[in-house]
Parts: sequence; structure tokens; C-alpha cells
Amino acid sequence: MKALCLYFQIHQPLRLRRYRFFDIGNDHYYYDDYTNESIMRQVADECYLPANKIILELLKKNKGKFKISYSITGIALDQFEQYAPEVIDSFKELAKTGDVEFLAETYSHSLASLINQDEFVQQVISHSDKIEYFFGSRPTVFRNTEMIYSDEIGEMVANMGYKAILTEGAKHILGWKSPNYLYCNAINPKLKILMRNYKLSDDISFRFSSEGWKEWPLTSTKLVGWLNEMDDKEDIVNIFMDYETFGEHQKKESGIFEFLAHLPQDVILKSKYKFSTPSEVAAEFQPIAQAHVPNVISWADEERDLSAWLGNKLQNEAFQKLYALRDDVLAVNDDRINKDWKYLQASDHFYYMCTKFASDGDVHSYFNPYSSPYDAFINYMNVVSDFQIRLKALKDGAAVDPKELQHQLIQKDELIAKYEQQLSELKV
Repeated sequence: MKALCLYFQIHQPLRLRRYRFFDIGNDHYYYDDYTNESIMRQVADECYLPANKIILELLKKNKGKFKISYSITGIALDQFEQYAPEVIDSFKELAKTGDVEFLAETYSHSLASLINQDEFVQQVISHSDKIEYFFGSRPTVFRNTEMIYSDEIGEMVANMGYKAILTEGAKHILGWKSPNYLYCNAINPKLKILMRNYKLSDDISFRFSSEGWKEWPLTSTKLVGWLNEMDDKEDIVNIFMDYETFGEHQKKESGIFEFLAHLPQDVILKSKYKFSTPSEVAAEFQPIAQAHVPNVISWADEERDLSAWLGNKLQNEAFQKLYALRDDVLAVNDDRINKDWKYLQASDHFYYMCTKFASDGDVHSYFNPYSSPYDAFINYMNVVSDFQIRLKALKDGAAVDPKELQHQLIQKDELIAKYEQQLSELKV
């Protein structure tokens, strides 16, 4: 029997407060608590709690026949603990059914896999520890931040003992091949690869409420019809999306919750598919081929690459400057420093600096606290400068030269002016 694998990503960034140049060296608290709490409460009330209530009812009603999987970032779990502990309780209820699988990922929703293997491994271990603490079992399947993947990243994940990894069924990687099969890592074939069917996933997560879409309205019956029309030789369909699709990206009024409530019965009674978790797919099916991914892919934007986070010089400068501090962070080993280090690595900070336009612009503006990529860069670099001061003071007690800070500010302003000019030329 064919398998339908449903996976949902859960993440909420920890947004920085407006941190000005004159705060550097004077104020070491970086977070916008009011905005973070407000958004978390909004998404909890509109998405997590009502969706979890529906999912729990479906799991109990279709015991053993309906299965689902999640990954929840460490940053999201930290905010649930602080602002919405009832959300954690609701996920614990889902875990008790035995039909929910929780996946591993980086604690900080970071890009560590691209720059520092030791940091990457440490974050994955920390995240798995937290998942096991809350939900009672240790993950055996991995999902990297934003489904970032390459052959080398897969090898690192295999060496950590994970059995499978989720990633994007990117066209430029698959070519004529279908994402609806199981693949394996090109370096270590023991690692199984589940590839997202981006068309069906995006039909739900992006196009569901679009009245201009030729397939609108999308119903569970229509989706099951599409599944049944697929090639009989294809083994699996992986529908991967943000959990915020339910009630947040697609509002309650769109009928998204009714779609969710009817989907399991329609799949169970009217299709050739059974629901499977990622670990079940990896255990039951055999890979049809190695997936050769020499260059890094992701599930973001049309390019399915890293350009959402590291596509311009502002992003790359911020990224390199942050990770240049890692040795000092380890040397200092201070609790508050370690916490800030963890939160400053979130990929969202670099995402806000993206200067891409066209079809991906609306996605990049979603819950973006900044008016422009340059504001995001300035704010983040001010925070990192203060973080660097604290590190230096704790490490060797030496004072930081104010002239050096002024020099850094001038360099930053010059870089921003240069890219604003280039951006204006692109718009003409």
C-alpha cells in the first residue's frame, strides 16, 4: 500500500528589540518581549491550540490509521514555556496517542550546518534532549532548518545516528525523477531521504484560499482524487508544510480547519494510501536511488537555495561576524552569553536582511519587524557588537576602544549606502 506522510514545521522567531548604536555597551538585553509574547499568543490561539484539538480528535477517532509528524524548534519550545505553556501540554496529549512522531532539528533554527560542524552537532543534541524531555522519546529522523540539505550535511546527520532526513523535492536536483519515492544519501546510503512534494504541499499552504487559483476551492475529496491519479509505481507522497498554515497563513474563515478535519477519513476510506510517519516510511520502503545534492538546497522561495538567508553581502557579513565569535563563547562559557549566542543564531535574523523582490516578497514580509533589510542589518549588527563587547570583557577584562566601535559604525553605514544605491538601480 502507498504511504502518505504528513509533516508540520513549528517555529516562532525570537524578535530583537530596536537596539540603537548608543545602546552598545550600555544595555545588554536584546529582545522585544512585548512583540514576542503578542505574536506567540496570537498564533497559539489561532493555530496551535485549535489545530491540536482537531488533530487529537482525529487521532483518537482513527486510532492507528491516522499518523502525523512534527518538528518544533528549541526557540519555539522556549517561548511556549514562557508565554503559552498550554501549547506544550496539548502536544503532550498528541504524543500520548503513540501515532505522532517528533523530529530532530537545530535548537536555534540556525544555519550552523553551513559553517561549523561542531556547533551543528551540539545544537542537534540539545534539541533532541529537549524533545525527549517533553515528549518521552528521542527522535530518529532529522529535519534541518528550512529543509537545508546537501550530500555533506546528510553525511553529518547519518554520522549522528539518524535514520532519515527530510528535504525539498527540488526540480533542479531531481530532474525527470519524482519526489514520490524514497532516496538515500550519496555519501552514506544508510541515511534515507524523504523529499517534499512541493506542488501538493504548496497547494494547501499557499494556494488554499486563493480564489484566483483555477483549482479553488480545494477540498479533501479533490486532494484524494489527485493522490489516486498518481502513477501506481510511486510509493509515497510527502506533504510537508508550516503548521501555521492552519489558522494563521490560511485563516479560519477560509475553511482550512474543515479541510483538516475531513482529510483523514477521505484518505482512509477513498484512497490507495495509508498514513505513515517518516520513520515508518524509512523502515518500510527501499530507496530507488541515491540523491546527488552537491550544492545546498532548501524549501525556500522559487530558487530552493540559500539566497533567502545568504544571498547578499549584508547577510554574509552578519553571518561571518557572528560565527567568528564562537571560540570566545566556548571559552567564556557564561550562562547568559550562551543563551544569547543560541538566540542570535536563528536564521530569521538573516532572513529579514533579504533584498529579494518579485513573487517571494510577500513571504519575506510576513511578521517582519523591520521596515527594510538595511534596518534589519543595522539592528542586528548593533546587537552583535554589544555581544562582542561582553565576550571580550568576560574573557580578558580588556576595555573596548570606543574609536573601534565608531570605525565599525562608519564601515556599516558605507556598506548600507552602497547596497541601497545598487538596489535603487535594480528597481529602475
